[in-house]
Amino acid sequence: MKLFKYNKIIVMAMVSAALISCGSEDQPGESQLDFTQPTKTALDNWISTTYLNPFNINVQYKWNQNTVDNSRYLFPPTIDKVKPALEIVEEIWLKSYSTVGGADFVKKIAPREIVLVGGVNLNSVGTRTLGIAEGGQRVTLFETDYIDQSDRANVSEFIHTIQHEYIHILNQNKPFDEKAWAAITPVGYTADWYNYDIQESNEIGFITSYARSNINEDFAETASMILIFTKAEYEAFLDGIQSPFAYQALKTKEALVVKYFKEAFNMDFYALRDEAEKNTTAVINN
Repeated sequence: MKLFKYNKIIVMAMVSAALISCGSEDQPGESQLDFTQPTKTALDNWISTTYLNPFNINVQYKWNQNTVDNSRYLFPPTIDKVKPALEIVEEIWLKSYSTVGGADFVKKIAPREIVLVGGVNLNSVGTRTLGIAEGGQRVTLFETDYIDQSDRANVSEFIHTIQHEYIHILNQNKPFDEKAWAAITPVGYTADWYNYDIQESNEIGFITSYARSNINEDFAETASMILIFTKAEYEAFLDGIQSPFAYQALKTKEALVVKYFKEAFNMDFYALRDEAEKNTTAVINN
């Protein structure tokens, strides 16, 4: 009995010593995590003033592997290409919609993040993905390193991406008449759209070959292409169509786009086109 008590006392003493030792040796030291906020650059401040504060649109130009397809050879944009790319988007997309649709239009319906990628997003079939709209919340723009602000065709191709992806966002907010659209060119849609020459696609009633992928892309391509064409360019494009069926199909699609903008958003689509043309010219001449 005495032996039991003696052993019990020894065990308790050892436990106490261990606890004291843990208390003295395992005190948390200084955190190894860096919670300091990175210093904002002049570019960061400009983005906040131009995009984040007025429109609640965040711009991500620094590399983040969680926002890109890591199976592709992609890289962040060169720093000196970021602001010119965003100025083009601001002037032609943001200002045009704000002028015609009202100051709050883009504030209410917009992607909450724009991701800029410097390189080409090349697909296995040889096509390029110029942009992606994800759930209406994020738009990724590729090839920002290759923008030439003095070249109208180059600027138009780049701005076509945001115009196209924004049409998808508008459609997610208020759907277009898919049944009426599908009836215009019921044949011609194909997953192999990239195998067809653009003139061949034009002559069966599609504004681009990519428009043949499905009716949603057809609507977005029709609207966005009209927005990047000048009025004269679009009229010349239509005048060059040989097939009466194709000409009428393209005009019917144009009319549905105009009707959609008016009924869904009370917006004059032709006024939007004219504003985009004016602002594109301002970018080129700057």
